[in-house]
Amino acid sequence: MPARRPSPQTLRVLAALLPRAGDWRHGYDLIGETGLASGTLYPVLMRLADQGLLEATWQPPQRPGAPPRHAYRLTQAGVAYALAAIAAAAAPRDDPGGVMA
Repeated sequence: MPARRPSPQTLRVLAALLPRAGDWRHGYDLIGETGLASGTLYPVLMRLADQGLLEATWQPPQRPGAPPRHAYRLTQAGVAYALAAIAAAAAPRDDPGGVMA
């Protein structure tokens, strides 16, 4: 599991993947759902895959002449991490001075 708190962009990706955790999702679909640019989304996906939180695979083209597509889905560890990260992000944090912000 990653040691640091996930970025807002990572949380958006996790929140998009979590409801259909067992389904393979394409980056293009995730761009539309999260509103993230490809230059932001794909590094997040690669980092999550490197951490064992996502599976990644190449899928064959669905029509002749189309390129293969990379697809992603959460691992079991990824589901647990996504649930914990999203819950932690939603929880109110204490102000260091002891006053709630």
